[in-house]
Amino acid sequence: MSVVPQISFAKLSTPKKGALLLVQAALSEASSLKNDADPGNVLAKAATSAKFTGKKKSTLDVLAPSEAFVSRIVVIGAGELDKLSAEDWMSLGGKARSMLASEENVTVQLPGSGAQAAAFAHGYMLRAYEFDLYKTKKKDDEDEKPSSQSVSICLEDPAAAKKQWESEEAVAQGTIFARDLVNEPANILFPEEFAKRASALKKLGVEIDILTEKEMKKLKMGALLGVAQGSRNDPRLVVMKWNGGKSKDKPIAFVGKGVTFDTGGISIKPAGGMEDMKGDMGGAAAVTGLMHALAARKAKANVIGIIGLVENMLDGNAQRPGDIVTSMSGQTIEVINTDAEGRLVLCDALHYCNTKYEPQFMINLATLTGAVLVALGQEHAGLFSNNDELAENIFNAGKVSGEKVWRLPLGPAYDKMIDSKFADMKNTGGRFAGSITAAQFLQRYVGETPWAHIDIAGTAMSSPKSDINTSWASGFGVRLLNQMVADSYED
Repeated sequence: MSVVPQISFAKLSTPKKGALLLVQAALSEASSLKNDADPGNVLAKAATSAKFTGKKKSTLDVLAPSEAFVSRIVVIGAGELDKLSAEDWMSLGGKARSMLASEENVTVQLPGSGAQAAAFAHGYMLRAYEFDLYKTKKKDDEDEKPSSQSVSICLEDPAAAKKQWESEEAVAQGTIFARDLVNEPANILFPEEFAKRASALKKLGVEIDILTEKEMKKLKMGALLGVAQGSRNDPRLVVMKWNGGKSKDKPIAFVGKGVTFDTGGISIKPAGGMEDMKGDMGGAAAVTGLMHALAARKAKANVIGIIGLVENMLDGNAQRPGDIVTSMSGQTIEVINTDAEGRLVLCDALHYCNTKYEPQFMINLATLTGAVLVALGQEHAGLFSNNDELAENIFNAGKVSGEKVWRLPLGPAYDKMIDSKFADMKNTGGRFAGSITAAQFLQRYVGETPWAHIDIAGTAMSSPKSDINTSWASGFGVRLLNQMVADSYED
């Protein structure tokens, strides 16, 4: 597995060994670039030759500098410091890790504050993530990487950075947890195994309750169970509870779609790319990673996390197009397409959450529709909501965290598209407005409770590479919703 950098914070000092990384603001002239670790002023000379001016994300790399105290000096330009956001500092951290992966000891000198140093460390740790658990042979370039890496980030106020890092590290670990879950193959991570891994959150103080197929049958979760009935792997519903707020406060709730593999059922998917459907549990992974982050940083909020875990397979017992199932709410659903299964899982999970826990609001995450990629590509997740304030809080958290969302409409005209001739509704409205009609379906199960649906099909898996992620799985949703909770819902 990937090497997790050991990050610490210290006062500005001259490094004794290893590589030195300088984060440098824009220079008025290259000759002003000086450092105590470089008594020969080789760095300033190299900067002049390379025309390095400190432009944002520009780099300068000097190996074995003459008379210097370190074996290597790397400079990353930050541009205008007062214009850098938290996301920018994370990107700088990721960029730094990409250049320093082969170093065992790294000293970083930062011009920023404690919060900025923690954001830099966050990005550094996320970029270090790799999923190579099942590789038995290393690539040639991997032989150059050390088995461990020590990173000392030096700045004027290390105590402030250390305090902020306690929270930032918890969120980074939650994102990595989510990435691991999404990257795992479906023969390893089936519903029962996923539930087992979620149970590991007990060590952080999270209460865990796991519902089996027998218990869900008693609750009449016919929609969720209909998806699962074609698989030999039994479904699970996992409830995670973090009680960090006042006892009188109603909880806030997050619900995740956890289809650990999606063949499409009888409405089978094309063979090309079907292997990616191991990631159709990205919503459940995000909720689990979020619960890790909130518990690890001891968030001052009461939080419920619920994940519906099923495998959508096809055998002689699998549900058919045209079947009618009855959801836990009592509403009936005509299954037009067995590949529109995620909403069947979520509708029972949402109703269960709403009626049992009476939360302040519910947010569900799901790799729900390919249509959201057509609408938004892979730069934004689709956001749908019945509550403007909740939607605004999520949108604003996206701007701060870098996990961006874009709100799409809901309305009666779209809702009519899922009316059925034979049941209360059908599970797909056809080709047009596919992401919207999926959201309309879910809205029928939330009542008057403030609710939001985030479609992460374009952002949770096979997402574009970035400064802070080169993995197939991104862990999208953990940073977004942690930021939202921190900004708007903690005591």
